[in-house]
Amino acid sequence: MMSLRFFLLLLFQFSVSGILAINNEDPTAKTMEDFSGYPFHEPTDYPSAPPNSLLSLLRVDTTTLQNQIDELSTLSDTPAPSVTRILYTEKDVLARRYIKNLMGLSGLSVREDAVGNIFGRWDGYEPDLAPVATGSHIDAIPYSGKYDGVVGVLGAIEAINVLKRSGFKPKRSLEVVLFTSEEPTRFGISCLGSRLLAGSEALAEALKTTFDGQNISFLEAARSAGYAKEQDDISSVFLKEGSYSAFVELHIEQGPILEAEGLSIGIVTAIAAPASLKVDFEGNGGHAGAVLMPNRNDAGLAAAELALAVEKHVLGSGSIDTVGTVGILELHPGAINSIPSKSHVEIDTRDIDEKRRNDVIEKIHQSATTIASKRGVRLSEFKIVNQDPPALSDKSVIEAMEAASKELNLTHKLMISRAYHDSLFMARVSPMGMLFIPCYKGYSHKPEEYASSHDMGNGVKVLAMTLAKLSLN
Repeated sequence: MMSLRFFLLLLFQFSVSGILAINNEDPTAKTMEDFSGYPFHEPTDYPSAPPNSLLSLLRVDTTTLQNQIDELSTLSDTPAPSVTRILYTEKDVLARRYIKNLMGLSGLSVREDAVGNIFGRWDGYEPDLAPVATGSHIDAIPYSGKYDGVVGVLGAIEAINVLKRSGFKPKRSLEVVLFTSEEPTRFGISCLGSRLLAGSEALAEALKTTFDGQNISFLEAARSAGYAKEQDDISSVFLKEGSYSAFVELHIEQGPILEAEGLSIGIVTAIAAPASLKVDFEGNGGHAGAVLMPNRNDAGLAAAELALAVEKHVLGSGSIDTVGTVGILELHPGAINSIPSKSHVEIDTRDIDEKRRNDVIEKIHQSATTIASKRGVRLSEFKIVNQDPPALSDKSVIEAMEAASKELNLTHKLMISRAYHDSLFMARVSPMGMLFIPCYKGYSHKPEEYASSHDMGNGVKVLAMTLAKLSLN
């Protein structure tokens, strides 16, 4: 009997508050609206910009954010403090499920595309307008850290929560994007998800015949994770230009500048142009003791000499912005007492100047040809895997990020990103911008990677304010 009375009492209360709400007379809602400066119901006149009262209402739950980062880091194929999370593996699938659950708890409507890009949307009061998007990635190269990309995904969800707690109502919908495979670890393709969103027909076709190091095809791997079903066309992932009115990515700097200069925020004006090369040499091999030095055709030494040539050409470019890395060097048969008969080299080179970067690539190619001839080995492959142009941040997005940083009284500077990000390809879909926060000693792609809760909180605040400004445009 008591439970029935209690139920009727609740029903009465909800009924009264519902009637009052319909008549725009709910005293609780009115109090909250007066306090926040934002409507809890659809008003006739929406604010054209976030009022100053929003600043005092931006509260970031950094404790929960850090806990979420720590929890996500346990979904790894290597022990703590390292994180290894490779595309379409069991841990990757579990991590995706974790993010989708958080999106749902934040009241976002969740969908996925054919390759596993995940979208969580908060509908604005003019949902037919192109949304504002934010997000990053959660895959991790072997033995890396737990902040790269992750801050931009979990931080984006928290930015939405911050705005919701403040009472803000977006005009344009806000969408959090988790991009599939920003890292090239499994299939040798960086920013796979965002490249496809940007409409790369060549990549969509190439993926049909792409295999990993274990001879598992991309399609087989994707289907094992629940994606790329038989009826799915990979090109269905493509976005039309203008699908988003703006895209903003929050990320750790992955460099030492902000920390060294004691600054809170980096506002990215451009992203350097990356290129990836694959080079193969074939020699004769032989016994390490029986074949004399003048008679050798050593594919391993050809690879070593090319690695030094990469360094030479990069340093000779005339700019500190040109960089090059030989990240993979493999020898066959890989025995201490056997002269290498084959070698495989993978090279990363990038620059903010596309022509200068391309000149370096051409010089590397010339060196590979010369080295092969001199050492009596065959240059069996020189393949440019990708050769992407740089991307410029959009002026309107830069201005929104700058204004948010100033209004929050956070020190900031304009800077260039020499690491590539999914933003590089989202710039082909919509106006783009990036926010950097400091990270310890600039460390990244290693277990020592770290960003403080304080710095993450600042980044989330600036992101939330930026999203609010862009949503009301």
